Amino acid sequence: MTLLSRCHKLYAYWQLFTQFFHNHFSSQPPFNQIIKTMFKNAISQAGTKRAALLLFGLLFLGLNAQAQLGIKAGVNKAVLRGKVGGGADYQTSYHAGIFYEAKILGPISVQPELLYSLQGAQARSLIRDRNLEKFDTKLHYLTLPVMVKATFGPVFVEAGPQFSYLVSSSDKGRLQIDPTSSGPGEYLNFKRRNSDDYKKSDRGVALGAGVKLPLGFAIGGRFTTSLSDIGDYRSLSNVNSSKLKNRVFQAYASFQLGSK
Repeated sequence: MTLLSRCHKLYAYWQLFTQFFHNHFSSQPPFNQIIKTMFKNAISQAGTKRAALLLFGLLFLGLNAQAQLGIKAGVNKAVLRGKVGGGADYQTSYHAGIFYEAKILGPISVQPELLYSLQGAQARSLIRDRNLEKFDTKLHYLTLPVMVKATFGPVFVEAGPQFSYLVSSSDKGRLQIDPTSSGPGEYLNFKRRNSDDYKKSDRGVALGAGVKLPLGFAIGGRFTTSLSDIGDYRSLSNVNSSKLKNRVFQAYASFQLGSK
């Protein structure tokens, strides 16, 4: 496959991805602006010199004849550890996106990805309004993992940094109003925006493994976790003692173009 045809296929995937974004998040900033912000945050967190070397390396690897475009999608089991106001349980959601694997030397390759990932947690809280809430926190992220892979036969292992941008977030659940000793009180359904409670950027790491199948297909699993606190509870008092971090287990299937 020529470099030009690879570029055409990558552009086609990009168009599909941006169309999906605009269809589901039309009220958010322009997609290109979000990507620009993601790279800006990644550069500021990784350091300008390191980021420049990384981008130069990825550009060089993109010209490699061994590079392969691909698409992937799968299931998330996500939770927020250090949840303010109570414990949190795992929430089932999904992720999907594109990737670009480039061979370096022998079994080693580098794989940058651009994914949409729905994360969050199922939680209970007594913080807001002093009433009991049972709700799902949904965090809509664009994530940029850069994985280093080692492949041995059909099996591969991978690890690398991950930078994420929070597109939107909300809580959805049931609120128990004025519970008393004589009864559980009244329940109301609610949905609210909570973007002020979370930082826009998240820096983390990812570890995973998988198996390559015939015809370009593969299956795998991955664990990702934040390295810093993603909570931004500046409007609340005495709640910053617990650091809030994304933790996600992923299972996925992928397909690479040009594989045999």
